[in-house]
Amino acid sequence: MTNLRTLLAALCLCAVGLLPVPSFAATELVLWHAYRAEEKTALEKVVAEYNKANEAKGIKVTTLAVPYDAYADKISATVPRGKGPDLFIFAQDRLGGWIEAGNTVEPIDFFLDDATKKRFIPTTMEAMTYRGTVYGLPLNYKVVTLIYNKKLVPTPPKTSGELVTMAKKLSDAKAGRFGLAYAYGDFYYHAAVMNGFGGGVFDAKTNPTMNSPANVKSVEQVLKWKKDGILPAEPSSALITSLFNEGKAAMVFSGPWFLGEIAKDVDYGLARLPTLDENKGTPMKPWMTVEGVYVAAPSKNKEAAYDFAKFLTDAGPGKTLALEGRQSPANQAVYADPKVAADPLLKAMKDQVDVAVPMPNLAEMSMVWTPATAAMNSVLKNTATPKAALDVAQKSVAKDVAGLRKK
Repeated sequence: MTNLRTLLAALCLCAVGLLPVPSFAATELVLWHAYRAEEKTALEKVVAEYNKANEAKGIKVTTLAVPYDAYADKISATVPRGKGPDLFIFAQDRLGGWIEAGNTVEPIDFFLDDATKKRFIPTTMEAMTYRGTVYGLPLNYKVVTLIYNKKLVPTPPKTSGELVTMAKKLSDAKAGRFGLAYAYGDFYYHAAVMNGFGGGVFDAKTNPTMNSPANVKSVEQVLKWKKDGILPAEPSSALITSLFNEGKAAMVFSGPWFLGEIAKDVDYGLARLPTLDENKGTPMKPWMTVEGVYVAAPSKNKEAAYDFAKFLTDAGPGKTLALEGRQSPANQAVYADPKVAADPLLKAMKDQVDVAVPMPNLAEMSMVWTPATAAMNSVLKNTATPKAALDVAQKSVAKDVAGLRKK
């Protein structure tokens, strides 16, 4: 009876404000990312806004920037063991592998409604979907586009025919000048031409298609450009940057990561990659990488984590990440903002992504890179024809994929 009286007295004192009302345990969410510089600053600003708005609920998000080189391995090693974050941001190329490994990424179809799905550029949602299930909300995307020196190229080419004509006039191999420079031996960059010819690395049933007729044609096309003398031999990223900054490369195929390397005195513009006259005017279709916000499968705060992911990918935070973080948000409504619409970089990336293709998020994709790179190198060094080189790549990928699926 004494305990009951004490409890009633305490409740009365709480009611009149003489004792503090007990609070519920705070929920702290940990978010991992690999951003630096302005991207990191913009993300932290958005997180601070969320924390302020949810202070009364006792929800707080803490961010941790992980060095990019170690990031993917850190996720693979810690998240399945329950030692990682509640959420993490990463591109979709590792998604299939993490899902197949298990206990890494939480499926979010249970939380996801139609209104949220419709926020996003449709292809960015495709990138977050694995075998019919959605595993993340798309935050931003990166894509290769045409970057040109306005002094040398007043009007960017719209077709491959215009590109070659213009590039030939601006090329002089002996003087080290080229109309076009890009890492054409890198399969990631080659994908724009490959997809433009209707090619790809897997069919609808995820069987490898490395040596398809369309893929062969795409490599033959790049080989022709090289023989036309408009491309430097075996260009490294350092060489491409140097040529562009010195006015010795008029045009470059690259992405937003290249812009920070451009010298301040170079007046440059961005435009959509040219269409392919050699394939009835179809557009070049670069692979798009989509950074998603994923809820970690072992998280004990999945509902709160999803709520934050939904906030982070909304239009308001997207505007901040676009204008201050220089990212290209996946949320379509962001591009209706006048400041975003007037930004040349954001406008160009949005224009290019409309014809881009999500990079496959299959676990089998990890089997593609080494054989594909070897095939491109053999062709460009004239040690194999495009068909022969891709036949070798096909056998290698098919063997490795079969081995993976037996496990």
